[in-house]
Amino acid sequence: MPANLTPQYIKADHEFKAAKTIEEKIVCLENMIRLLPKHKHTENMQADMKHKLSVLRKEQAEGKGKPKKVQQVFLVEKEGAGQIALLGAPNAGKSRLVAALTNANVAVAEYPFTTHAPQPGMARYEDVQVQLVDLPPITEDYFETWMPDTVRRADAAILVADLGDDNLLDAMETILKKFEPIKVSLVRDVPAEPEPSHTFRRTFIIANKLDLPGAPERLEILREYYGSRFDILPVSAEAGTGMAEMPAQLFQFLRLIRVYTKEPGKKPDLERPYTMPVGSTVVDLAGQIHRELAETLKSARVWGSGKYDGIFVKRDHVLQDKDVVELHQ
Repeated sequence: MPANLTPQYIKADHEFKAAKTIEEKIVCLENMIRLLPKHKHTENMQADMKHKLSVLRKEQAEGKGKPKKVQQVFLVEKEGAGQIALLGAPNAGKSRLVAALTNANVAVAEYPFTTHAPQPGMARYEDVQVQLVDLPPITEDYFETWMPDTVRRADAAILVADLGDDNLLDAMETILKKFEPIKVSLVRDVPAEPEPSHTFRRTFIIANKLDLPGAPERLEILREYYGSRFDILPVSAEAGTGMAEMPAQLFQFLRLIRVYTKEPGKKPDLERPYTMPVGSTVVDLAGQIHRELAETLKSARVWGSGKYDGIFVKRDHVLQDKDVVELHQ
């Protein structure tokens, strides 16, 4: 081997030798080709790796070596107030974002394809938590077959755009097009009457790496092309720019409210709120606590959203974030 191979390439080579499935080998080879120094002493190595990659892709297309029931292996159980799936191109900074917002032990590196399986983490916003799921990168040649099901199960999605990449528009379009044939649409707002066989997931864009040279100009280009389709939040996970506001924005994006309960004559429980969709009513809260309670509920007292605290309201009273509710049967 040439003496100037990088530690990243050597690591990728070890991962390729340890890979078991065709999909894993393809990912490793693509990574090795990207990391291999390009000069005349590595030309034969490049040609050999490209030939191996071509053979593996042909075998993949023919269905050889596909793992069975991979969806079960990569099922991420929902936790917290809601689950948000992170999608992006290689090195867009998804793992860095998750690491900065949660206590999850995710792999963060400067080389692509660090993430091979879903990596969940919990981002805290005041007294609730939002689950973020870092997913493998998406390219024209690489798209895990189980990822659409993960997005379908999630409550929302985030597209992570790399403001350090001159080809960020192509990368974004590649991701969006991967989901079109399988009837999964990433949108700002879900249609009022969506098709039963079609999945719509509310999505916004995190424009990462705002600290890099040329990032402001790329951000304007991103806004020009996608500003009418998605809300765009510029941040730098590395420098911390815009990160302090992120937990609140994640919770608000899920369109949830927190509701606290109290028993008559006692103090409210302000440590364990119920999280509910915006527009939820008193009877919705009762049903979330217990089905029979919803059936026997007569009225409630509410503190927080009314003009007068502690007023009696009807079953269909719409609740607001941080309301305190006392239910009466």
